[in-house]
Order: sequence, then C-alpha cells, then structure tokens
Amino acid sequence: MSTYIYAHRGASKKAPENTMPAFELAYQQGADGIETDVQLTKDNIPVLIHDENLRRTTNGMGFVQDYSYDELKKLDAGSWHSVNFRQTVIPTLDDLLTWNKEKQLKLNIELKNNLIEYPNIEKIVYEKIKKYQMEENTVISTFSRKSLLKMKKLKFDIATALLTSKRSRDLIETAKHLSVDGLHIRFRLLSRRLVDKAANNNLYTAVYTVNQPFSISKVIKSNCHAIITDVPDIAWSIRKKLEN
Repeated sequence: MSTYIYAHRGASKKAPENTMPAFELAYQQGADGIETDVQLTKDNIPVLIHDENLRRTTNGMGFVQDYSYDELKKLDAGSWHSVNFRQTVIPTLDDLLTWNKEKQLKLNIELKNNLIEYPNIEKIVYEKIKKYQMEENTVISTFSRKSLLKMKKLKFDIATALLTSKRSRDLIETAKHLSVDGLHIRFRLLSRRLVDKAANNNLYTAVYTVNQPFSISKVIKSNCHAIITDVPDIAWSIRKKLEN
C-alpha cells in the first residue's frame, strides 16, 4: 500500500498556509490529501486557521473566537507570506469542502480545541462533512482527548485520530480507549515497532510534519498510512522513486 501524502496546511512552503491558494497548489503538486486546522468564529462559523491568535498569519490582532466571519474575511491572510498573495482571505470549512467536491482529495481536519475548547465544534464540523457527503474521505484529528471522547459518545460515522507529540508506553491502549482509527505522531516518535504494534491493534499511523528528503523516505519505508508535509511535491517525487 502506498503512503498517502497530505499537504500540511496546503502546500505551505510556497503559499500562505491554510488558504485556498495553498490547497490548490497542493492539488497541482500531486498531494493525495489536505491537512488543515479548524477553529470557530464568534458566530460559530468553522474557519481554517492554525493559530488561536490572528497576529502571525493575518494583518489582524486578537483571537479568532472574538470575531464574526464577516469581520474575519476583511483581513489579509496572504501578504505575510508574499505580496503575490495580498488580500487572500481566511477560508471557511465550507470553502474547502465545496472546492473538494470535484477534486475528491482526502481531508485531515484537525480541531484546534486543545487550548480553547470551542463548545460544539465536533458536531458543527461533523455536520458540515455530512452535508457535503465527504465522510469516506475525511478523518477528524485532535490533541484533545476530551474531544475524542465526545465524538465517541456521539457515535460519529467518520474516522478519528489522536494527535500526539509525546512518547507514551500507553499510547496504543489510550487510542483503543478513545475508539480512534489512527495515531498521528510527530516524526521523532516514529519507529517500525510502533507502526507494527498499531497495525496489530487495527490502528493506522500518520506522521507529521516531515519535510527533509531522508525523513520522508523513512516514513514511506516504514509502511506508514500517511505522511503530513509542507512539501507535497518533494514527497511525491520520493514516493515515486521508491515505488519504482
């Protein structure tokens, strides 16, 4: 089985992260899927942005949760990366799902609810995915175990994954308790033993955020289900070379 290539926040080395230009470029570069981050506005619109604070990736200040979407869409989410992306807007989850109706890429939607809980974000995101009939193509991931337990209780018919950056002897047991389908682990946690142990417990393994050619090769050679990378074009070339 080929390792799926997910573009981390889109093709985020060459376009502003978590924007439609970054997603479009990732598609053009051969990515199998898009990894993105979801937060809620003041009026409960799911928007795609990584940081809780607007400062790093827009010309705004303050927190995402304190703005309505009508206010957020006036911000420039592209110029920080390059003047070529001036006036790029923060997209909504609807924007991504609408765009993906034709493309049918795989989607890894990370709920950014480990610092700010965002009540009902699980249900809001799930209902959007159902509306666009993308359950088969989508996994919802989060660092929040509380959120994963909530999804377990709500019996979502969609794949879920536990994100982790920390070593733990109980990782497999924790994942089973949370009833997730996969582990999304930081690259430094990767070992063939963990991948095999996860597979023996019906859990897939995805690895983030992997950009160096040697590391990309290691993930693919480890038979991981997926790699999450800022450079999907490089990952695509390496995978093709290894498969040949």
